[in-house]
Amino acid sequence: MVSGAIVDLDGTVYRGDDLIPGAAAGVDALREHGCGLCFFSNNPTKDGAAYVDRLRELGVDAREGEACSAGVATARYLADHHAGDPVLLVGDEGLAEQLRAADVRLTDDPAEASVLLGSWTNDFDYYDMMAAMDAVEEDTVFLGSDPDRAIPYDDGRLIPGSGAIVGALARTVGREPDRILGKPSDVARDLALDRLGLSAADAADCLVVGDRLDTDLLLGERAGMTTVLVLSGVTDRADLADSDVEPDYVLENLGEIGTLLRDE
Repeated sequence: MVSGAIVDLDGTVYRGDDLIPGAAAGVDALREHGCGLCFFSNNPTKDGAAYVDRLRELGVDAREGEACSAGVATARYLADHHAGDPVLLVGDEGLAEQLRAADVRLTDDPAEASVLLGSWTNDFDYYDMMAAMDAVEEDTVFLGSDPDRAIPYDDGRLIPGSGAIVGALARTVGREPDRILGKPSDVARDLALDRLGLSAADAADCLVVGDRLDTDLLLGERAGMTTVLVLSGVTDRADLADSDVEPDYVLENLGEIGTLLRDE
């Protein structure tokens, strides 16, 4: 019996400002089947409450506390593991607000920082690389909010995401990040399961639905969840042939999830 579902957002429920056909019905089908829901975006710039509001505006039955993001995962990790440590953020103000709300200590002084956090920002520039180089020493912790190298833009193009900026910082400071948060990390997995009221031991009773093989489905595969790829986002059938991640199911869109649940 499937007791919970982790559902990606961009490319799975909506694209840009448009609801994907069938997505609202797919969410309803999951509810009717008795699944708890956790909507999870790897966009780090907004918190869960903002995503609930956006889903409701699009006509999706989303409820308080059911959504989270790479930003939430990042704030939680820093609050749990680096409480009081000064963090130099190369990222968006939306993520900065989430970090402040979690009492994470931010600094603009590279010499003071003991943690460098890279994330998406459309203001990324040469001075950010200079600050990162000034900040990183042998014992400095280097984190990334999420691994998404490219993200969908409103006009359908792909544009550089957090992963591109984290990669640029890694080349600048001469070392790879110590951890990348957001999907498919264990931090994101545990956050999603917590929102569903499940433990790691319950993961086999959980679905992961998403359009990205290397984040959404990899998270589920690592945890032993049932993985469902939807072809409404960045992945098409040709991509499957070159992927080490093999979905348990492939659907055209979230609206087809009811057929899978009926066959359970």
